[in-house]
Amino acid sequence: MPACQKLRPSGTYSGKQGFDYFEGIARETTGSQAICMHILTIPPGGRAKAHKHETHETAIYVFEGEAIMYWGENLENLMETKAGDLVYIPADCPHLPINTSQKPVTAVIARTDPHEQESVVVLPELEAMVPD
Repeated sequence: MPACQKLRPSGTYSGKQGFDYFEGIARETTGSQAICMHILTIPPGGRAKAHKHETHETAIYVFEGEAIMYWGENLENLMETKAGDLVYIPADCPHLPINTSQKPVTAVIARTDPHEQESVVVLPELEAMVPD
């Protein structure tokens, strides 16, 4: 039987999306078979690369700050988020979060992909769809 484990986020890793994530629960750290969970802090003015997670859903809990997220086939939709919001991103849905505020945004991110980065697909062709 696999053992229960406890982690205290300390190290970080650079994601393909353009952000640094705190190490969390993943196949790489705990042997997780079906989930991945990390903490992300987006600095003021921070912007991800347009991307999607192939075949894996994402759930986000924003516990500090405010940000926006463009989403959709051509990033045509805009969602505003703030502390206390829960966000669901379906599998294969292009998205691009941006911290447009002067304060950091911190969130817990969980995905149905147990790997830290395996399902991330960067979509540079969508970058021009979002204003700077």
